[in-house]
Amino acid sequence: MALADPERIRKLLVCPRCRSPLVTDGDSAVCRTPSCSQNVFPMVGRWPVLIDFERSVVSQQEFGPATGPPHLPGLVRHLPAPVRRVWKPPNRVAAHNVELLLKGLSGSARTLLVVGGATVGNGVEAVYRAPDVEVIAFDIVPSPVTQFIADAHSIPLSTASVDAVLVQAVLEHVIDPLRVVAEIHRVLKDEGLVYAETPFLQQVHAGAHDFMRYTASGHRYLFRRFEELSAGLVTGPGTQLLWSVEHLVRGLTHSALAGRATRGLLCWLRALDHLVPENFALDDASALYFLGRKRERAMTAQEIVAYYRGAQA
Repeated sequence: MALADPERIRKLLVCPRCRSPLVTDGDSAVCRTPSCSQNVFPMVGRWPVLIDFERSVVSQQEFGPATGPPHLPGLVRHLPAPVRRVWKPPNRVAAHNVELLLKGLSGSARTLLVVGGATVGNGVEAVYRAPDVEVIAFDIVPSPVTQFIADAHSIPLSTASVDAVLVQAVLEHVIDPLRVVAEIHRVLKDEGLVYAETPFLQQVHAGAHDFMRYTASGHRYLFRRFEELSAGLVTGPGTQLLWSVEHLVRGLTHSALAGRATRGLLCWLRALDHLVPENFALDDASALYFLGRKRERAMTAQEIVAYYRGAQA
């Protein structure tokens, strides 16, 4: 797995509040700026916790000496491969776009930041296999594939320090997506690339930590300071219907297990995604993607209205 060398990452780390360089001091990371109100950042195991707690939905009390890796979903992982593919099909859209992302990295520009990288996302495995790509991954929870703990609203990396950013199924879980995308723009080098996947029509799937949804136009405007290289559907109306039926059964039976069983029985509904023309599907998609390149000029309000690609006049 092509995770970046810890010493290399250490040189890029900055204070999430004042963006001054950090130094490691025993069991903590320290900001040497006297005026900074949060000078010391604790370590949890091997993970530095680089969060501006005064501005985060995460509290410092959540991180103590006993904190360990998060409980990652294990049920699907332990199912037989054919059943697993039915329950959670491979994300071929992500795989294709990640291939384009990797091809778009030129020369020695091969540092890729994974925002919300506690697990290796569906379809993006190639990022971690690429021998010439350095992967820097963080999340608000520790895991075997994260190198530090941080809040995406204040990414603790120096400005213009990475060549690409991957943010898959994350922006719905942040309280201020505009600020997160601004941070992504900041840490990217000139001409840097971003690949994002975000839900449009999906039910709540992280309890109190699920905040946002985006139409195709809204998703494009979120990345308005990026040139679009490609954008479109990850999953369409059939998948959206499957989500809705699963959660309808959950509500009627008061049982998540009954909803999941229904989802398994009706998994064929996903095939309907391929029968709906794209312009109609964009108005009723389950999830959307955006692949773009950093630029300074932002889309105008008039441009985003003209951008609409759906089926409604």
